[in-house]
Amino acid sequence: MIKKSSLILVILIFVFLSSCNKKTEHPNRVVIGIPADVNTFNPLFASSVDEGAITELLYLSLADFKWNENLGELEAFPMLAKSWEWASDSSSITFYLRNDVKWSDGEPFTAEDVVFSLDVYSDPNVNSRLYGIFEILYTDEENHIDVEKTFVVKSDYELQINFLPGSTPNFLDIVHPVIPKHIFSKYERKDLATAEDNFNPVTNSPFVLIKWDRNQTITLGINKNSFLYNPGSIDELVFKIIPDYTARLTQLKKNEIDLMELIQTEDMEELNDMNDLKIKTIDGREYDYIGWNNIDPKSYTENGKITPNNLFGSREIRIALTYAINRNEILEEYLYNYGVLAATPVSPIFAYYYNPDIVQYDYDPEKARNILSDQGWRDTNNDGIIDKNGLEFEFNLTIPGGNPLRNYASTIVKNNLKAVGIRMSIETLEMGAFIDKLIAKSLNAWMAAWYIPVPIELKAFWYSDLQTTPLNFVSYQNNYADIIIDKLKKPSPKEKQRELYFEFQKIIHEDQPATFMYWISNIVGINSKVENIDISPLGAITHCWEWSVEN
Repeated sequence: MIKKSSLILVILIFVFLSSCNKKTEHPNRVVIGIPADVNTFNPLFASSVDEGAITELLYLSLADFKWNENLGELEAFPMLAKSWEWASDSSSITFYLRNDVKWSDGEPFTAEDVVFSLDVYSDPNVNSRLYGIFEILYTDEENHIDVEKTFVVKSDYELQINFLPGSTPNFLDIVHPVIPKHIFSKYERKDLATAEDNFNPVTNSPFVLIKWDRNQTITLGINKNSFLYNPGSIDELVFKIIPDYTARLTQLKKNEIDLMELIQTEDMEELNDMNDLKIKTIDGREYDYIGWNNIDPKSYTENGKITPNNLFGSREIRIALTYAINRNEILEEYLYNYGVLAATPVSPIFAYYYNPDIVQYDYDPEKARNILSDQGWRDTNNDGIIDKNGLEFEFNLTIPGGNPLRNYASTIVKNNLKAVGIRMSIETLEMGAFIDKLIAKSLNAWMAAWYIPVPIELKAFWYSDLQTTPLNFVSYQNNYADIIIDKLKKPSPKEKQRELYFEFQKIIHEDQPATFMYWISNIVGINSKVENIDISPLGAITHCWEWSVEN
């Protein structure tokens, strides 16, 4: 009996040791490294890029979007809606919904879920991330959608959406992730942000949440009842939270994670030599810029008055500053040319609307000096700093902390401007404080990045009405640019829209409200075993229900 027990113990120890030495793998699992955990799985409140990506995997929309690289624009395809039909005068659109979609708890998806979702998105008591964007629909004085006027539910699977007369119908403004009415209607609207079901999602997608270990992993499993289910695709998608960049990179090299975004350029040489990794880039979604506050920040923040900035209020001065900055040096020396110089906020990825005739302000310190001198900025007291009417040209450039690229680039800018007689100091702020000051328009000059929306959005960032466009951080104002932006909001032939976008780029380039630095490539490392992955400007993890793993 003792001998038998000893033999069993030896076998158990052997099995245990073997399992410890063997790398545990899931044959159809893909592990993605992300820097931070999510705060919600509800698309109403998803604020970060990773939250948005994950929630859109759990909650589908009426339409699916793919990137047409040749045209540089989105194309819509059926998803929860199998088709749609516009009224002849574009006053309404009718969606014909799939009748084979069920929520993960077995309840059927219907038109009532769509109505409920858009209603909740627009409810001021909910304060969703999309609140205030539904101007093309019938709304009340609080921008809450008028359900009776906007929606006509013709059946469980046929829904008509009416647009406000005189508005410009936009398909993208009404197609958003749909949430289940039977789950969220039981909550008071004011309590939706903290609802328990935000963390136990009932989904209509090919994935369901299996497990969430906070600050560790988020595990999504395939939903075999989904109409998108493909037996040959992955079974699990794991988001592994690894805050430290070096740790994420190490795990990518060791095959402990299968995908990582935002790889730094200095790591590329080593990664390119690894046979089990594929390197892809997402181009043209993010640009760095130096913001020159076009108005005086003190006058605006203290009195609400708009007066030109003493240093940056002149477009000639802003052009001179761009000439003075060696953007190409930063692009080559730090980014290793993983990106391209930027001329305007319209990305080259929008191929049809991108104006190729815009000529860059190339690095030319002599030209910068001449412009500054012509504008009256000269070193009258021989102290090395140019001055005008007793005011020396000196300022702080504010950057957010914890960003090596900004640290490097701001030092280059400081040295470049010193060479033309401008004294610049570098001020670093914690990200939250930095953003607060941007919104308050209290900074004079700063360096930051924009992750641009797709499709093109201009009004939120470049329209003159500072009360309705809080993201116009540089306080840019140009009435002609406003006219163009307004025209772009109205229906017009594609060729006409192209002309308007070309003209806008010409105006913004000539005004130079900011120094547009460079479009930065998002470098993505992917384990070679992951197949059918499509990297596009829409992101790295779109359509991942189509992924498969080579065994």
